[in-house]
Amino acid sequence: MFKFELVALDSKTSARAGLIYTDHGVIETPVFMPVGTQGTVKAVEQRELVEIGAQIILGNTYHLYLRPGTDVIFKAGGLHKFIGWERGILTDSGGFQIFSLAQFRKISKEGVKFQSHIDGSYHFFTPESIIDIQRILGSDIMMCLDECTPYPCDYDYAFKSNQLTIEWAKRSRERFDNTKPLYGHTQAIFGIVQGSIYPEIRAKSVEELVKLDLDGYAIGGLAVGEPIETMYQIAEFTASLLPNWKIYYQGSQSPFPLIHVGTSL
Repeated sequence: MFKFELVALDSKTSARAGLIYTDHGVIETPVFMPVGTQGTVKAVEQRELVEIGAQIILGNTYHLYLRPGTDVIFKAGGLHKFIGWERGILTDSGGFQIFSLAQFRKISKEGVKFQSHIDGSYHFFTPESIIDIQRILGSDIMMCLDECTPYPCDYDYAFKSNQLTIEWAKRSRERFDNTKPLYGHTQAIFGIVQGSIYPEIRAKSVEELVKLDLDGYAIGGLAVGEPIETMYQIAEFTASLLPNWKIYYQGSQSPFPLIHVGTSL
């Protein structure tokens, strides 16, 4: 079963140490999570990842959906078997990749229509389809679909974008609750806090996402061009609002993708 155990808390900094229990092993946090966007950490063998103590790696829904595709991964029995990895896997929703290909996508309340960067074909992601894809991938931790705002971003756009992300999270949660894992192991669902550099929007995002009682929360929309001091300030502010008994994660758009379990970054 998936659960988080708080092991230690620093009263001065609110930094925490904890354990994440998954069906693919225990993850000691805080932890560095190597990026295996397309199912493999580039230039590093699985054996070497085990030797250096990697407990979880990251895959990306957008890239894996396009290539090799969900049919191939499903026939293999899920991403763990497809890549020969017996430890934890987290999959991003693909929201940041869609953001980075802004000229090839169109966002609506229903979801995101985009063109593949591989062959130009059109695809449509919804909060529901992103959950379905991640069920097929079989990751231990999956993400809700979100909109990642650019920097700079005006207040009105950030506000409306966050409202969309919240609505998508509600739909993702409902789809998650109405579907089951495909490969016999537990999957967890994380929401993504947005709000650009505006604390009041970030606070509203946290407030609404916490109501959904998700398994953890990603601090999204950072490392997209803002000053590094601002990135740390917003990340620390956002983490300070999240419940201590949940997992915090700073997403893969950061140069250093981590699962954070405290406000000390």
